[in-house]
Amino acid sequence: MSDMSTAMQQQVHDAIGSRTPLHICGGNSKNFLGHAPQGEVLPASMHSGIIEYDPRELVLTARAGTPLAEIEAALSKAGQMLTFEPPHFGAHATLGGTIACGLSGPRRPYAGAARDAMLGCKLLNGRAELLRFGGQVMKNVAGYDVSRLMVGAYGTLGVLLECSLKVLPRPAASLTLIHECAQEEAIGRMSQLLSQPVPVDAACYHTGHVYIRLAGSEQAVKQAHANLGGAVIENAAPFWQSLREQQLPFFHSGKPLYRVLVKPATAPLAIPGAWLLDWGGAQRWLASDAPVADIRKGVAAAGGHVTCWRGHAPAAEIFEPLPAPLFKLHQRLKLSFDPHGIFNRGRMYPHL
Repeated sequence: MSDMSTAMQQQVHDAIGSRTPLHICGGNSKNFLGHAPQGEVLPASMHSGIIEYDPRELVLTARAGTPLAEIEAALSKAGQMLTFEPPHFGAHATLGGTIACGLSGPRRPYAGAARDAMLGCKLLNGRAELLRFGGQVMKNVAGYDVSRLMVGAYGTLGVLLECSLKVLPRPAASLTLIHECAQEEAIGRMSQLLSQPVPVDAACYHTGHVYIRLAGSEQAVKQAHANLGGAVIENAAPFWQSLREQQLPFFHSGKPLYRVLVKPATAPLAIPGAWLLDWGGAQRWLASDAPVADIRKGVAAAGGHVTCWRGHAPAAEIFEPLPAPLFKLHQRLKLSFDPHGIFNRGRMYPHL
């Protein structure tokens, strides 16, 4: 056990005794997500370093405070990558914060989400106990994949100490195509790609154009380009990085920003505002001054849900409100892992 994990365990033990809420803080790059943090800071960024990485095994294990940039540099050196292309949202982004927020980039629909890459973890729970789940360490006899439960939990269930992730080789070739079209046509194009044997690993719609990124062998990419047509964007990497990191002008309009998740083939939603479509149409960003209640109602009618991302009213419910039975399940999970309610209290939902 490292000195840093021992110190964190002692801080949790002391917080239990004093009933002091703890705000888990890594690189602080995603502090804007969710409700405002509460309580005493539990620093996690010093608990860092890659523990084990053998490129032949396609698995990397690192401490949660390890900078995301350090991990990606090590993988790039071996010609590999994180499958889910995570956004950083800052130079100090850590592995733990990325996994805790469950964030995935443009490649997500085609190579899987952060949850799909998670193989195992080491966790400090709300009883100040160290637990290991998944990977080669422990098999959950009840059939529950506890390590993946931590992905997207926003640190409300415990402190991630270590994560083991599946990685993949980088594709030999990559090419980005662009077509000018209306939003409805773009949705049709991107949806069709999901059912075709085409090496697509990103597709989005922005400012009247659909962007399609191909990745795979030289021959596969060349053949797909011949079949799909469209103009080629030279050096498209900066565009995809700006999309992933939300650096495009669209994300800085000054209007409240909402994350809308729907089925990819869902027709354009009749909600006023500016739209940017990612994940082949499944993840849609909306910049709008419309009331949150109206936005939720319109998205719910299409079978989707909404997260208030930035600039929303302080009193707004940030995440999609949960039905009573599902909220009770969340409460039971919270009670099981954090019975004293000290970790990231209220970060996702009030009273949780």
